[in-house]
Amino acid sequence: MDGSKLYVGNLSYSTKENELSDLFSTYGQVVSAKIIENKGFGFVEMGSSDEAQAALDALNNADFGGRTLKIDEARPMQPRTNFGDNRSGSSSGGYNKRRY
Repeated sequence: MDGSKLYVGNLSYSTKENELSDLFSTYGQVVSAKIIENKGFGFVEMGSSDEAQAALDALNNADFGGRTLKIDEARPMQPRTNFGDNRSGSSSGGYNKRRY
């Protein structure tokens, strides 16, 4: 594993960041734990890639809060493309213009 940031999926919506941090702290230093509210997933950054790998190996498919965790190395965030209302690719400033 190259990075130290992990994606943690299939979380219960009631999971708190401190609970996630406590769970992962068994496998090393937790630099940060962030839950994306009302989405059922979050991210945990460990102190090193070795610690992240140990946590991934131990916790992937483990039961936590009655749910089976899905853990993977986090991928870098991709830039978002804002299509707005204009999905045709024309340069109309983001609006569909109809001709009558």
